[in-house]
Amino acid sequence: MLEVIQGFPYFVKCIITGLVGMMPIIEIRGAIPIGVTLGLDYTTSYICSFIGNIIPIFFIVKYIRPLFDFFGRWKFFKKIIDYATEKATKNIQNNTKLQNFVALGLFLFVAIPLPTTGAWVGSLIANFLDLPLKKAFWPLAAGVAVAGFIVLVATGSVVALAF
Repeated sequence: MLEVIQGFPYFVKCIITGLVGMMPIIEIRGAIPIGVTLGLDYTTSYICSFIGNIIPIFFIVKYIRPLFDFFGRWKFFKKIIDYATEKATKNIQNNTKLQNFVALGLFLFVAIPLPTTGAWVGSLIANFLDLPLKKAFWPLAAGVAVAGFIVLVATGSVVALAF
């Protein structure tokens, strides 16, 4: 199977890497190693993964609220959405010092390349906090860039040790 994929044109490998970067949970953490495995150089793998990972930020921050409103019509989903919103906003709304550090918090949260700390969850948090896209996008994108760099270094280290 890998031989078939490695025979794909360069552009297709870039698209595959970007699409993997768009996927929740996997995001840039999985897309960079996959891009390298497909035969892309490290820089191209990073760029394709980064672009793929930041595309969902726009849609999640801007458009997830109507989806919450739609599912909120059912009692089960409303309880979950209300609980998550209350947890996310409770401490920040009551503390002006925390409000000043929301952008830094989002950046740090996304920059740590661990499962469930990526752009998808960071974008959901920004939405729960009612941050406008202008205030949420740049810290999230910068966090993705840092997480991607950490994964890129780790991938390069593993490849260097393996070969």
